[in-house]
Amino acid sequence: MAMSEHIAQPTNINLINSSFLIGTPILAATSLVYYSMNYGISWFEPVIFFFFYFASGLSITAGYHRLFSHRTHKGEWPLRLFYALFGAAAFQNSAIKWCSDHRRHHLKTDEDEDPYSVTDGFVWAHIGWVMVDQGDEIVEHVEDLQADKILAWQDRHIFLIGFLVGIVLPGLVGFALLGNIHGLLGGMIYGGFLRVVVVHHATFLINSAAHTWGTQPYSTANTSKDSPLLSFFTFGEGYHNFHHTFQADYRNGHRWYHWDPSKWLIQSASWFGLTKDLHKIPDKSIESRRMKATFERKVEGQYIESDYQEKLSDCVSQLRKGFTDLMERRKEFKQAKKSKKQQSKSSWKSMKEAHRNRIKQCKMKIAEARKEFKVLMESLKEKRSNKPVSA
Repeated sequence: MAMSEHIAQPTNINLINSSFLIGTPILAATSLVYYSMNYGISWFEPVIFFFFYFASGLSITAGYHRLFSHRTHKGEWPLRLFYALFGAAAFQNSAIKWCSDHRRHHLKTDEDEDPYSVTDGFVWAHIGWVMVDQGDEIVEHVEDLQADKILAWQDRHIFLIGFLVGIVLPGLVGFALLGNIHGLLGGMIYGGFLRVVVVHHATFLINSAAHTWGTQPYSTANTSKDSPLLSFFTFGEGYHNFHHTFQADYRNGHRWYHWDPSKWLIQSASWFGLTKDLHKIPDKSIESRRMKATFERKVEGQYIESDYQEKLSDCVSQLRKGFTDLMERRKEFKQAKKSKKQQSKSSWKSMKEAHRNRIKQCKMKIAEARKEFKVLMESLKEKRSNKPVSA
């Protein structure tokens, strides 16, 4: 769909979606003013807000996105049911329709067929695409999800489930906690109206801000960006360049210190058997891709001699071999530990030291590959600075 076809006309504005997206912030703001004037704010309001905020937000990021859209892991039926219920409470359509749009976004990123391409503008990618009818709704590439009885049931009753779980349930929880109209209204306003608006725009930021601001350490093939700051507001989804490059990884923040609550939820659920087969891209693939992307940015628009390409290939090969050998040596050490009791103290000490030395050598090879790559980048920088200026 060309950009000109996205322009909102009276005939193609989706009145239901537009009314909801404009009406909910107004309803949330006015009800907050009324509630604050009559009841004030206590411990109750932030508690019920954050409970439903995390329940519905993580159902979108860990559920709709990483489990259903990308199949980065497997989830047992209790978890899938939780995601179906609280994903509906986020009022972002059913998992089947949401994933259909998202899979199309990845197949056609930044192209005309991308349902929320940022190349058509920040506002379009953020919220405009939801408010405008783009022709007949196409639901495709989701046959696996349509075969899931829980998701098929959610798709048939999406608006009823959303209303009951997203608006009625927080009101009932509030009433149960406080036992009066104060709790009922507080639950509906903070756990319902306000929370819906915040989760909406946190999710929308991935389509807009995560394709506008940030860095591209892994690929410049599309507009996706990495933003640690954005991850704080989006349950870890801000590492978006990584995600577009490695869609099959259940992590968006692949380092242990990356803020990624969705990753932590998926990991912790595996301890209780609720998730399994968590897929991780190997470190050697991640770092070699990063090397290549850095090199591509440095040489963009320049003529580069073949020996630079060969040096890059050598660095990448050495890096990948180092990681492969490191994994093998660690596996061997793990196996050796099983026979520890059968060894004498001195024999085990000698064997342990030998294994550690082999692991150390692998790490040194990886460090050497990184060092050689750094030298290559400095050489390219020097070459660029010494380039003669044309008259």
